[in-house]
Amino acid sequence: MRKRLAQFRKLGRTPDHKWAMLRNMITSLIKYDRIETTLSKAKELRTLADGVIGYAKSKSAVHGRQLAMRILREKPACERLFEVLGPRYADRDGGYTRVMKLSRNRRGDNAPMAIIEYVDRPGEIRAARVPMKRKERYLRGGGVVQ
Repeated sequence: MRKRLAQFRKLGRTPDHKWAMLRNMITSLIKYDRIETTLSKAKELRTLADGVIGYAKSKSAVHGRQLAMRILREKPACERLFEVLGPRYADRDGGYTRVMKLSRNRRGDNAPMAIIEYVDRPGEIRAARVPMKRKERYLRGGGVVQ
């Protein structure tokens, strides 16, 4: 009998391999702000990426860094998380990432591809809707929330 077990995607890997792959992907996402991967991996990565931003926004900076370094592979990625991404999303309550399905499939195994990216950043593919309370600051910054 199933009791309160979260249904996560297995992605055809052992749990250790899946966790290692997701750690590499979240490090790359923080480093480059956008990565291209399969649709199922992007959907699974979305929850982890939003959680890491929560660490960067936490009131206890030391404990947040410790929790983030358990997930991230590189120290520069952790520094970028706390210096760039944390302040960028300080007044946003959630929805830090966007998953957009691509019209093409991967050659070879025909897997559906997607792009996962952080919202409210320079050079984003599709501009985010800006709440009224941030609209003035958004327009002052040339279309980029700072």
